[in-house]
Amino acid sequence: MLVLLPPSEGKASSGRGAPLKLESLSLPGLTEARAAVLGELVELCAGDEEKAREVLGLSEGLRGEVAKNAGLPSAGARPAGEIYTGVLYDALGLASLDAAAKKRAARSLLVFSGLWGAVRVTDRIPSYRCSMGVKLPGLGALGAHWRAPMAAVLPEVAGDGLVLDLRSSAYAAAWKPKGEVAGRTASVRVLHAPTRKVVSHFNKATKGRIVRSLLSAGVAPKDPAGLVEALRDLGYVVEVEPPKGAGKAWMLDVLVDEVH
Repeated sequence: MLVLLPPSEGKASSGRGAPLKLESLSLPGLTEARAAVLGELVELCAGDEEKAREVLGLSEGLRGEVAKNAGLPSAGARPAGEIYTGVLYDALGLASLDAAAKKRAARSLLVFSGLWGAVRVTDRIPSYRCSMGVKLPGLGALGAHWRAPMAAVLPEVAGDGLVLDLRSSAYAAAWKPKGEVAGRTASVRVLHAPTRKVVSHFNKATKGRIVRSLLSAGVAPKDPAGLVEALRDLGYVVEVEPPKGAGKAWMLDVLVDEVH
């Protein structure tokens, strides 16, 4: 099972670990594309601060993020699972998983990123600010920048099992499973059952709980149908929209009564 996650907007501090080594990150086929984004981001943020703020979409209160990006080459690095914070990651609670579940997380979780493309939760990265929606002056839109490298690397990473896609739309645009891989991909929405509406906060929190439930139970469904069965066994209310043709992903709605 491969679980595709969005990053968090906010991030923990880098700490005092050894600096980033691009060549040490998982998915080495993305190294060249990572180096290109990192190089331009650092150059941008080391130059005109106001221009960098505009490009990155940062408010006055986030001015300090520009200097942080400028210092990325020498900043301390920590496991990505410690860097990413926020609602989904709080609900997932990687640090409090038991040893077996942590091993499953290391194998199965892949976090998408405007800067790194995608990383494992065990990959050591510094704290940064660069969303997938950013358009860098030289490279252009990051979503488009990542499409070709991702298309070359991700099908092999997906293997022959289930792909559980929990990404937001901006990050999903960087890689869309196609063909046979798409046929065993399940995208999940979380809906407030009485209104059938998506509410951002509990959407993220419930996705975090779903991943935690699967990891803790040691459940690794082989396909979307198996995922539906596993989630229902774990107590989730799931409605299914099977694919409408070959090479199409499954759509799963998880219904939640309370907004929390």
